[in-house]
Amino acid sequence: MRGIDSDPGREFIIVNITSAIFQCSAPNLDSCPDASLPEFAFIGRSNVGKSSLLNMLAGKERLARVSPTPGFTKLINFFTVDRKWRLVDLPGYGFAQVAHGTRTRFNRAVADYLEHRKNLSCIFLLIDSGLPPQEIDVDFVQWLAGHALPFVIVFTKTDRRPPEAVAANVKAFTDRIAPWFTELPAVLQCSAQTGRGRSELLGVVAATLAEAPEAAVPAPAAASLPAEIEPPFRLEVRAASFREKPVSAKKRLKGARPW
Repeated sequence: MRGIDSDPGREFIIVNITSAIFQCSAPNLDSCPDASLPEFAFIGRSNVGKSSLLNMLAGKERLARVSPTPGFTKLINFFTVDRKWRLVDLPGYGFAQVAHGTRTRFNRAVADYLEHRKNLSCIFLLIDSGLPPQEIDVDFVQWLAGHALPFVIVFTKTDRRPPEAVAANVKAFTDRIAPWFTELPAVLQCSAQTGRGRSELLGVVAATLAEAPEAAVPAPAAASLPAEIEPPFRLEVRAASFREKPVSAKKRLKGARPW
């Protein structure tokens, strides 16, 4: 991946986080805050441990709300770090308990954000290291690559399985996606419980900020991807546990966290 070094032996320049605060939530691209700060977005399947990883990364136990219910995050949540850059918590894909009528709205919002947010510096795609390759994750990598978006693959929950099992799942996944790239994206392994991978994640942030304004984009192999790929943000919906009221496209949600 151009601009991001995935060599495990590399000595990373670390971003020291001194403050991380919730800024706002947005239901769509038009409602996002101004584009004055570089943004690093986190996305993955609904139960991949995204909120726990964000809290570990920021060093704040309750920065992002952790819920036992998959798909709890339904809006694009922005956290300002040291007044210099933002962490962005995107709604997960996969299983989520949401009202049927709301699916298209927030799935389209995620796609719009990823495709059109001008100050998006890097996407951290979270994958559960305890599972063999999941088709929805493979599809999402294909979509990111097809749109030439800058991303790093982060395998989570590495403390929950033996190292050899984690290594086997990581290899199986990277083998699946390898034909799409001339050079694989950077791959990191993390654990929110042990803190593993925190320095590497912050190292990616530091390297990306140092290289701005040039974005780091993994190069897809020629003619290896379809000309147009639909966003694979499909949801496997069970009975809705609540009803959401429609949110105005121009309304920005501030103050108390609505998720």
